[in-house]
Amino acid sequence: MAAPVSKQMTMQEAMSRFVRDGDCVILEGFTHLIPFAAAHELIRQGRRELTLVRLTPDLIFDQMIAAGCARKLIFSWAGNPGVGPLHAFRRAVEQQRPRALELEEYSHFGMTLRLAAGAANLPFLPTRNYAGSDLPRANPAIRPVTCPFTGEQIWAVPALTPDVAILHAQRADAEGNTQVWGLVGVHKEAAFAARRVVVVVEEIVPAETVRRDPNRTLIPGFRVDAVVAEPFGAHPSYVQGYYDRDNDFYQRWDDISREESGLAVYLEEWVHGVRDRAAYRAKMQETCERLRARPMPCEPVSYGY
Repeated sequence: MAAPVSKQMTMQEAMSRFVRDGDCVILEGFTHLIPFAAAHELIRQGRRELTLVRLTPDLIFDQMIAAGCARKLIFSWAGNPGVGPLHAFRRAVEQQRPRALELEEYSHFGMTLRLAAGAANLPFLPTRNYAGSDLPRANPAIRPVTCPFTGEQIWAVPALTPDVAILHAQRADAEGNTQVWGLVGVHKEAAFAARRVVVVVEEIVPAETVRRDPNRTLIPGFRVDAVVAEPFGAHPSYVQGYYDRDNDFYQRWDDISREESGLAVYLEEWVHGVRDRAAYRAKMQETCERLRARPMPCEPVSYGY
């Protein structure tokens, strides 16, 4: 049996090796596990012409748009959840600042089906999701099809196979076997649809820890190209069992991003002005402590036979 190969590397190495200018990049996490640390590193490295993909692009894409990383968004719903619009997103769409932004919009379920088709190596998947919707008029990639069994007209969405998926999780071993609990979103679909996969985790654990709890392994190591240990790497979103969502920051983002000048100040201090996520954490130690999750272990189960 071949010896295990470690895929662990720094965030700087992973973003430099696996994300290229012009790539289609999915940064997932449905409210939970949003990979902000990875996005900040892409901004620092000056990535350009990216097609950015995710369900519910929120602050992470507002920051990347303002930094000039994005050429196109493939998405479903965009906004600052519970607060209001994304101001950098609006400026790009309405005023072409800092540049024009191409949009390709779907429903949440439509995006999920696109990734599921890509993961299954299918050209498309059918859905009834768009009956009565205006989205097919705005997006010609959502097409009517006739069911070969019933003759019913339904809709189809094409497979999505991003160049790279960047996914945050609670823990993984050095080979990339990645465990997630809480809200899992479309992590698994994204990992199987993408050509390259970078996993960012709160902690690297021994392989034995993963083997003792196999049902929590959402992404198998054979799908993973790089593993990055980055505690607090999903802030201001949350990581179940590690830290809570920073609701105060989401509310403050409305004022921070309302004007280009204010957003530029934020990026200079909190992205360009810090070397890495460790320096980011050091600047907000009180916030880290305030958001730290209280222990709430689940009941153990037996895998004996």
